[in-house]
Amino acid sequence: MRTLVDIPDEDIEKLDALAKRHGKSRAAEIREAIRMHLVQNADNKDWIRRGAGYWKHRSDIGDAVEYQRALREDRTPYEDL
Repeated sequence: MRTLVDIPDEDIEKLDALAKRHGKSRAAEIREAIRMHLVQNADNKDWIRRGAGYWKHRSDIGDAVEYQRALREDRTPYEDL
């Protein structure tokens, strides 16, 4: 699809510099920006999948539920163990 968009000259200069630095065309940079914008603003639960398991290798937390309870109660996790 082709479209016509008004972009301020200052933004065009920055876009051209970015495209040159990446070795891409202006159009390629705009397509990438649109793609990233759509991904970041999608109404789906991909963020859950991306974030799942971030703390699985942490050995200082122990039981995650107990850790959360301790934080909510404003106490040091596992201080009563």
